[in-house]
Amino acid sequence: MKTTVETLKGYIEGAVKKTQYPLWKLILLGIMAGMFIGSGAALSNVAMHAIPSASLSRVPGGCIFPIGLMLIVFLGGELFTGDCMVMMACMQKKVKVLQLVKLLIIVWLTNMIGGIVMALLILNSGQLEYSAGILGAYTIKVALGKVSVRFLGGVCSGILCNIFVCAAVLMAEMAKDMVGKIFAIFFPIMVFVVGGFEHCVVNMYYIPAGILASENPKYAEIAMKKFGITAEQLSNLNVTNFLLKNELPVTIGNIIGGMVFVGLALVLLNRKELAD
Repeated sequence: MKTTVETLKGYIEGAVKKTQYPLWKLILLGIMAGMFIGSGAALSNVAMHAIPSASLSRVPGGCIFPIGLMLIVFLGGELFTGDCMVMMACMQKKVKVLQLVKLLIIVWLTNMIGGIVMALLILNSGQLEYSAGILGAYTIKVALGKVSVRFLGGVCSGILCNIFVCAAVLMAEMAKDMVGKIFAIFFPIMVFVVGGFEHCVVNMYYIPAGILASENPKYAEIAMKKFGITAEQLSNLNVTNFLLKNELPVTIGNIIGGMVFVGLALVLLNRKELAD
C-alpha cells in the first residue's frame, strides 16, 4: 500500500486533472457516477425491504451498497462527495477556488441526472413490484423519511457520511491491488449505510424513486396499510421538499465533512511532507 503522503500527493495530482477535463467528459462522468451510486441504493433497498427490524435490515443493505463506489473507482465517474476533497489541491495552490466551485456545481448537477435516470429505469423495470408491491411501498417510506429530516440533523448526518465516503476514496487510492481497493471501499461505505447517514448523491436516487413510486396508487395504498403512512405525509413527498429539506442541508454537510473533517485535516497533518 502507499503511504498517506503518497496517497494525498496522488489525489492532488488527479484533482488538477479533473479541473482540466473537457465539459462533455465531466458531464458524462458525473452522470455515470450518479447512476452507479443509484444502482447501489436500489439494490440495497431490495435486500432491506422485507426485513422488519431497521437495525438488522441495514446490515445486508450495507453489504450491497458499496458496489456503487466500486463501480466508480474501477470504471470511472465523478462523485460530488469525493470531489469535495479537491479543496486539498486548492490549499496546495494547484487549483483555483473558482475551478473547484465550477467542478462541484457540474458534478452535483450531473450526479442528479444520473440518479433520476436510475430511478426511472428501476421504476419501469418492474423491480418495485417485488413482494407484491412492498418494495414500491418501502421505496416511498425511505424517501419520506429523508424529506422529513431536521435541517441541523441533515447537516450533521451529511458531515458524518462524507467522512466515511472520503476515507473510502483515499483508502482505495492507497491500496495497490484490486482486492485491496475492494476491501478499502467496502468497510467505510458499509459503516455509513449501517449508521443511516445522509449522502446527497444517494438521495438523488432514493427521493426521486420515492416520488415516482408514490404516484402509483398500488404502492401508495400498501405504504399506508403496511407502514402507517398517511395521505398528508405522502403529500410532503415532492420536489420542493426534496431539494430544500434534504438536498440543501445534506449537501452542506457533505461539503463540510469532505473539505474540513477530511481534506483540511489531512493537509494540515501532512503539511511539511506535502511541501517536499
